[in-house]
Amino acid sequence: MTEGFEDARSRRNWLERLGEMIPGFRGFQDRELRREVDKMQREHLAKELGRLKVVTRGKARAYSDEGQIGVLHLFERLDRQLDGLSQAIRFSDYGASGFFDVVKINEPELEKLYQFDLSVLDDVSLLSGDLAAIPLPGKGDAGEAVEQALIRLGALEDKWAGRKSVVSEVVKASG
Repeated sequence: MTEGFEDARSRRNWLERLGEMIPGFRGFQDRELRREVDKMQREHLAKELGRLKVVTRGKARAYSDEGQIGVLHLFERLDRQLDGLSQAIRFSDYGASGFFDVVKINEPELEKLYQFDLSVLDDVSLLSGDLAAIPLPGKGDAGEAVEQALIRLGALEDKWAGRKSVVSEVVKASG
């Protein structure tokens, strides 16, 4: 995520670079850039979860087509939770928390937030692996595999809910 911020910062046009020379403007510009990078990060996570919903629905369809409807309720639960987390990530607003209002955020605290966000991406990748491991009809116990994915998804939901406290810690340490 640090690389995303620096990459976005390096792409500024000449007018934005000129604005950096105005006292106080650079802090404003950096806050806006952090907002944009945070939004892009959340959009990426939401899209990944949307992709996982497609995988889940494909597996559920395979079971439905084979007449094995005993596990469909688990797939439905997984689908609803993926949708809920995707929406929570996409529409979360951290501007009110004070994070983006801090002119100078200390690099160690900012790095902590970026590491948290990267760990969420890692967890989404592990969830993707859990979904890929759900066997096709007749190839194994889907119920157990879907339950494992639900456990990981629940932990991911809890982790995302905890991001607000990570942001608060960054604000407190930088304030």
